[in-house]
Amino acid sequence: MRTLFDAIRALIYSTGFILFWGWLALGVRQYDKSLSIVIPSWTASLGIVITIAGGILALLCIVTFVLRGHGTPAPFDAPQQFVIVGPYRYVRNPMYVGGFAVMLGMSIYLGSFSILVLSLVFCFVMSLFVHLYEEPHLEKIFGTTYESYCRSVPRWIPRLHRARLRV
Repeated sequence: MRTLFDAIRALIYSTGFILFWGWLALGVRQYDKSLSIVIPSWTASLGIVITIAGGILALLCIVTFVLRGHGTPAPFDAPQQFVIVGPYRYVRNPMYVGGFAVMLGMSIYLGSFSILVLSLVFCFVMSLFVHLYEEPHLEKIFGTTYESYCRSVPRWIPRLHRARLRV
């Protein structure tokens, strides 16, 4: 029963997060009208592939948080268990990587320079959040387990092989 409530909360929070960044992306598209950037038509397919891959990655992270972490991706309703399975074995912040991929893919698909800039702003904001809040908070809660995880798994760019965790 708890898993069901975790899943419902995760769905609500994730939907809110997606709607917020989607609203921002649609809002900045108005600035594309003053730009005359022409991109090849074949990039639309590439944009769709990147968007879908990012969405699948983010969804896998949410499901992992619910099933293995017993919580949600929201910082104010975080998982109760330290999650080091699934995408989290390859990179410490796969949900943010997935979110960036969705926005990057949409900017390519729509040929939107403004959404591309917004995706870079997203990266900057998430990077600040991770450095200033998330990592110190996780280190405080999980101590040496989290420190060992940080030494074993890269923050943003996944390795091609799965990390050998010593936690």
